[in-house]
Amino acid sequence: MNGPCSDTCILIPTYNNAGTVGDVISRCRASGLPIYVVDDGSDDATAGVLAAAGDIQVIRHPKNKGKGVALKTGFIAARKAGYSYVITIDADGQHFPEDIPALMQRRARRTIVVGSRNIQADGMPSGSTFANKFSNFWFTVQTARRLPDTQTGYRLYPLNDLPCLGLLTARYEAELTLLVFSAWKGLKLVPVPVKVDYPEDRISHFRPFRDFFRISLLNTALCVLAVVYGYPRMLLQKIFGK
Repeated sequence: MNGPCSDTCILIPTYNNAGTVGDVISRCRASGLPIYVVDDGSDDATAGVLAAAGDIQVIRHPKNKGKGVALKTGFIAARKAGYSYVITIDADGQHFPEDIPALMQRRARRTIVVGSRNIQADGMPSGSTFANKFSNFWFTVQTARRLPDTQTGYRLYPLNDLPCLGLLTARYEAELTLLVFSAWKGLKLVPVPVKVDYPEDRISHFRPFRDFFRISLLNTALCVLAVVYGYPRMLLQKIFGK
């Protein structure tokens, strides 16, 4: 990456990540890209950390609405500001901002670059590993495509090519929804290996039983939609090239 790109920004959704979000922001600055942070109703010291961070754009939800809503808020703000691409990165410190250049190298229209963790070797908690494998399997069923990490929050999105943002659900499953509908729309999904860490002060708001149940319900709905909408649309795209 040869310097800042005026059409790309970074989006960091956060909820009660006071212990890690400051370091994530600091390391993202090395990319030279503008930074947007959506504070999704944090009630810890996150607001103070963001206020001290300096030259970033902060959007605050008065109350917690969920990661899907935070992403939607950030996407809309980035579009209004004229950006064409957004890199999303989690605020809990698991991702390495130093991998941003690797994502940028694959940036292209109608392409989502998916920062893929090595779920076998990178120390991912066992519950998350199972959920990711579960999600990967159903993603392939629904789209006839394979991705090594369908639950990663580290991605580069082409803003103007995304499916309707009204399709996004409120919580973590929103990111899976984006991938599935983007595949049905004909976007390329390009995995790029990224490093991952799970710091001791990392705070995750993933609720293993409740969120896994929500993801299961979503997958059921997406399988039905794949039969009546997704696969027919992909077939028409293959025939007519649209």
